[in-house]
Amino acid sequence: MENVHLAVEEDDLYSGYNDYNLTLDSEELENNAGFQQAVRTSHGRRPPMTAKFPGTAIGARPLATSFGSRMASSLGRPLTGAVQDGAARPMTAVRAAGYTSSMSRGSNFDPLGQSRGPAPPLEAKNEDTPEEKIKILEKKVNDLIEESCMAHSAGASQLALEKAKEAGRKERALARQREQAGNTEQICLDLTYSVLLNLANQYANNEMFPEALNSYQVIVRNKMFSNAGRLKVNMANIYFKQKNYPKAIKFYRMALDQISNAHKEVRIKIMQNIGVVFVRMGQYSDAITSFEHIMSESPNIRTGFNLILCYFAVGDRERMKKAFQKLISVPLGVDDEDKYLPSTDDSSANMVVEAIKNDKLHQMERDLKLLAEKYIMTAAKLIAPAIETSFATGFDWCVDMVKSSQYVELANDLEINKAITYLRQRDFNQAVETLKTFEKKDSRVKSAAATNLSFLYFLEKDYEQADRYADLAMNADRYNPAALINKGNTVFVKNDQEKAAEFYKEALRNDSCCTEALYNLGLAYKRQNRLEEALDCFLKLHAILRNSAQVMYQLASLYELLEDPQQAIDWLMKVISVTPTDPHLLAKLGELHDGEGDKSQAFQYYYESFRYFPSNIDVIEWLGAYYIETQFCEKAIQYFERATLIQPSQVKWQLVVASCYRRSGNYQKALETYKDIHRKFPENVECLRFLVRLCTDMGLQEVQDYATRLKKVEKMREIREQVSCRTPTVTCLLRLSVFSRLSQPESKPFSPPLDSGRDSGHSSSSTRGERLSARMRSLPGSDEPYETSSPKELDASYVDPLGPQAERPKTGAKKRVEDDDFADEELGDDLLPE
Repeated sequence: MENVHLAVEEDDLYSGYNDYNLTLDSEELENNAGFQQAVRTSHGRRPPMTAKFPGTAIGARPLATSFGSRMASSLGRPLTGAVQDGAARPMTAVRAAGYTSSMSRGSNFDPLGQSRGPAPPLEAKNEDTPEEKIKILEKKVNDLIEESCMAHSAGASQLALEKAKEAGRKERALARQREQAGNTEQICLDLTYSVLLNLANQYANNEMFPEALNSYQVIVRNKMFSNAGRLKVNMANIYFKQKNYPKAIKFYRMALDQISNAHKEVRIKIMQNIGVVFVRMGQYSDAITSFEHIMSESPNIRTGFNLILCYFAVGDRERMKKAFQKLISVPLGVDDEDKYLPSTDDSSANMVVEAIKNDKLHQMERDLKLLAEKYIMTAAKLIAPAIETSFATGFDWCVDMVKSSQYVELANDLEINKAITYLRQRDFNQAVETLKTFEKKDSRVKSAAATNLSFLYFLEKDYEQADRYADLAMNADRYNPAALINKGNTVFVKNDQEKAAEFYKEALRNDSCCTEALYNLGLAYKRQNRLEEALDCFLKLHAILRNSAQVMYQLASLYELLEDPQQAIDWLMKVISVTPTDPHLLAKLGELHDGEGDKSQAFQYYYESFRYFPSNIDVIEWLGAYYIETQFCEKAIQYFERATLIQPSQVKWQLVVASCYRRSGNYQKALETYKDIHRKFPENVECLRFLVRLCTDMGLQEVQDYATRLKKVEKMREIREQVSCRTPTVTCLLRLSVFSRLSQPESKPFSPPLDSGRDSGHSSSSTRGERLSARMRSLPGSDEPYETSSPKELDASYVDPLGPQAERPKTGAKKRVEDDDFADEELGDDLLPE
């Protein structure tokens, strides 16, 4: 330590920097005998030195050179790298610089180890060890649980269940491997819990309730799982779905006992479930107890509404009022809408407002507010007739309460609902008076009231008033699609379909999801015979309303007008899948199949239509004609007898029945039928001729009497015809058939439906009527023997009831359909906003 000097403040830190060491003098190396000897030797060894360095206490020591061993220290310290007895001394102090104790003499200086070449490759993991197998299997189990949850979130419940089952199998294999490896203390309880819980949830999602309950029981009964008692809520939910309400309440209460008071929100939700179960069981007093406790601890909108329902069920007026007041005073915790209004001064604040205006938090606030308004409106409509002597007084009380609460805007909506309640009670005058009070209110309420008034007057066919209030609604709110639809309807009934279509298009521009506007636009195009555009509208509407029978019926009608009967049949089949018992649709299908020549299929649909609605004359006539054509006159009789019951004043049906009896060979029954017809219609020439013919062939004495009557009737008929021929304004038809005259309808002319676009189908219906008349010619005339079945030309003075003049009415004749049937004149019944 005597050579170690501590630096003091006065010492120069760089003192001794220029001191000269004789050992480093390279100029005298030529005179150094030891150095020269070392150079001449092959391994750099040099002989021991005989001289001593001055100032050292060390004896003879080899002198290290720059080419051989290391030089001796100038201070006389022993050389750390000197070779003694052939062994190298350790060099731990300079190991970081690349020197090692194993460095042999004569080796090159290579501190970075570049001479050793590239590093050997990493050793591969040995996956055959039990520890590695356990780790791999545990990772697979976690991946399967995650895949199961993701599949359920995507809606693939069956795939989620399969993944959950596979995770359960892998977890059991993992437990067995741990036991075989003797690592039972390393069993992961969290993994086992996750596997069982996911499996139970997936069983419940697939409505496999017994398996789900068993899986939950495995978790609940295992004491090693902490807080497993909460899963009894899930078990209670399953019992609720199974309608096992006593057990559901039992498990809800067990879960409630195992949850501490620190988890207040969870306890409130469980108590709410208990109250709902009591409502399902009809135990309203117990449900009221649960709901009142919740409203006192943590009031919320849903519980307040349920409490009102329970009070309404027990008929407690005063408590209904108190519960309604509690409902409208529940704090929602929602910021005012003014927060989202941009300010004109601060641009940065406006950017923030724009960013949060439509974010998820604001959407959640809007949904919560809409839910609260829905519950308040429903509760007011429910209790208004019950809390006072009349529903009008009850509505007024609810309106006053709402006006003094945070839901001031709902007061006007309640007034409109009051008018709608008058409508449901068929008190139209009071409804109109109530709605007229909104004419001086703000634009939104004024537009809604005027829309309802327009719709009311439209239903009453007061189109001028309907048009007036439609204009008032449009002026108050031009973007109200219901007002635009009502305006279009008033124009539609004036046969200005082009202008009506413009209003419907504007309604669609304001609300692209307005199905009423799209439906009416299709009808307007159809009325203008723009069938392709109408088809496009109804196809778009079908994409929105997949199961709407009205839309599918319109598509079938359009394809029929486009002369594509196969497509029309396909769409009618879709309508039948929605309304399988509609007799008019079945008859339409029969008509289309008949037009295509498929008689058997047409008969099937006509028969089904007759089974559901046995009073349709067109269907009855087609079925009777079908049996006549197939030579089953006995079966045709029952259909024409039913037609006689429906139209007793029409003689043609009774004549057809008598002709069927003659055709089937039952002459006695035919004679009785003709006699009965003669008693009801004594001036019917055809009936008298058949009576004369039958009595003659059967040899009856009454033949002379009927012949005399026949002559009188024919003479009176000739006189009437001569009188009619003298009238200049009447066309004389000398050889007119009586049956042909009687086949004309006696009722008032049929009023065509609003949609007349389908009248183009008249030609096909007329052709079908001609084919039917041709089939009915096969019945014998008055001048033919009863045995013959070949058609012959009849005498011009007489026409057989089943001859060519007996043309049946067209099955395709349109009728005005009401209630659940479908007609083109329906312009949308949902124009009245809720």
